Amino acid sequence: MNGTTYNQLLMFHTIVGEGSISGAARKLEVAPPSVSQALKALEESLGLPLFTRTTRRMELTQAGVQLLEKTRYPIDELSFAIESVSELSKVPSGKVRITMPRFVYQLYIEPIYAEFCQRYPDIELELSISDATVDILAEGFDLGIRFGDKVEEGMVARPLTPALKEAIVAAPSYIAKFGLPNNPSELVKHKFIQYRFLTSNQLAPMRLLNQGEVLSLDTQSALIANDTDVLIDAAKKGFGLCRAVTPMVEKALACGDLVPVMPEYWYSYAGLHVYFHQNSQKAKRVRVLIDFLLKKMAKAHNE
Repeated sequence: MNGTTYNQLLMFHTIVGEGSISGAARKLEVAPPSVSQALKALEESLGLPLFTRTTRRMELTQAGVQLLEKTRYPIDELSFAIESVSELSKVPSGKVRITMPRFVYQLYIEPIYAEFCQRYPDIELELSISDATVDILAEGFDLGIRFGDKVEEGMVARPLTPALKEAIVAAPSYIAKFGLPNNPSELVKHKFIQYRFLTSNQLAPMRLLNQGEVLSLDTQSALIANDTDVLIDAAKKGFGLCRAVTPMVEKALACGDLVPVMPEYWYSYAGLHVYFHQNSQKAKRVRVLIDFLLKKMAKAHNE
């Protein structure tokens, strides 16, 4: 494999990511024959085919799968190294992809992303809003935002917020009809608007803090949804008790649309973190977004 070059491997990875030679050519802004020739040279160097080709798609062979797995991180490291050196004399530019849950976008990113885009007009920012668990390396993201205890192993994580409590709330109409529970044992009489995780398909576990001890409870469901906006809307309409991290319900609590339930028992989560592969921050386009988020979030929590 002595004849294999970085360029050939980069094209191989791009074909995998884009699903076709023509797609890789568009991504790399080269002519399709150049991609085909690089792939052919790589396969000849290895003495093995890397793809099975049909009229509709290209699928990795076993050799292709192994090459992808064994070269993914080295290629990422080389790409970031080359990019970081080439950017020394340039303004930040290129695409930056970041994934986050819906409530993070609504509460924290929506108010500030326009300023970032105006400050760095040569950066193409891509926001992906999803409550599903995302493997940022496998899915081609530069950054992600998650609760600190949910960040994948091997990632660098920087805190964006302090610890966040999971509030239990209900509409005044619900409390008037069913009463206000005062301790964990009374919760079994009440129904909850439950959140179902998109990735695991499991219901979010019910956890309470009782003088530092974590209590796990089974609860009845009034309604189940996989969207946090639906949970809060249903709570306001009096369907049942609802659990949501405190920033999501602050306005509703302040105006009286919702009331707190047993706040002394609310469970505490690790704060939100921005996380990324250790090499990602070497790229100026990624680094400026990390710095922007850290400064903006710090300012917001100090005001």
